[in-house]
Amino acid sequence: MGILSRTPPNFFATPFGLTGLAGTWLALSHTANAPRALSAALYVLAAAVWLVLLAGYLARVTATRGRLMADLQDPVLSPFVSVIPIVAMQLGVGLHPDAPRTAMVIVDIALVVVIGLGGWLTGQWMTGNLDQDKFHPGYLLPTVAGGLLASTAATTVGQPGLGRVCFGIGIVCWLVIGSLMLQRLFFRPPLPTPLVPTMAIEVAPAPVGGLAWFALTPVPDTLAYGLAGYTILMVLAQIRLIPVYLRTPFTPGYWAFTFSYAAVATLAIRWLTVERPPAHQALSWLITLLLTALIGAIAIRSVMALAQNSYFPPPPPKTTAHESGHPR
Repeated sequence: MGILSRTPPNFFATPFGLTGLAGTWLALSHTANAPRALSAALYVLAAAVWLVLLAGYLARVTATRGRLMADLQDPVLSPFVSVIPIVAMQLGVGLHPDAPRTAMVIVDIALVVVIGLGGWLTGQWMTGNLDQDKFHPGYLLPTVAGGLLASTAATTVGQPGLGRVCFGIGIVCWLVIGSLMLQRLFFRPPLPTPLVPTMAIEVAPAPVGGLAWFALTPVPDTLAYGLAGYTILMVLAQIRLIPVYLRTPFTPGYWAFTFSYAAVATLAIRWLTVERPPAHQALSWLITLLLTALIGAIAIRSVMALAQNSYFPPPPPKTTAHESGHPR
């Protein structure tokens, strides 16, 4: 597999972000007459990238015995493993308008993996071996993002009861993990430079939760307004972080921005449709185009890094026969 065999689990943020962009364009097609083909093409692109990365990651975990368990126990990488089935679940949602039965099967299988993996990781964290300074916003992915996205996915494919169950998982885990995360960011040393872009994940739970609640309760209620309010607060916090992001060198970690901001954009379009202010369709188009420009810029920068052979992590050092304890 060559270079692909060095695929770490955090690389799945790329197809994750592409599914987010596809979802935003899908929302725009429902509310502002955007071409449905654009969202369909983005879902196909996300599926292709996911499959390529999956092949690379499988090569990674099969090349070294115990590699998968090591990733699941790694204090930095373990939360990102959950993105693999989360993307599959999102692809099922994207397939739903064209093949609802197949979409339901994909969503249900991926949902079981997402929730199961979230439970396993929660048990792993409960062993008490976590280092608070290695705690990062990616820990919101397995159960918070996983639960809330599973809620939207289940409701979308016609299983609102399951959607409510998953909504409960996501919201309660957000209250717990989100509080611990802010405590770490507020009172402990700054995140290591490669993890700085993960602070963009902090903006995601409120809009992802808002979209899940809209799927369950189309008419806005107090909870919907509350989630919208917290989304606004966290977007303002992200504005304050712009100078921090600008000082951070580009890495694949910048894909953390993509799904988070796509969730904000999609929720904004949903609210514009509800409130219908003047030029709401034009505003929806503007939001979608700005999001597309941001993700396009990250994609272009990623391609440049690939061309410069600086995108993938370097290969592990080779162990000599002397170092391994075996005779030459």
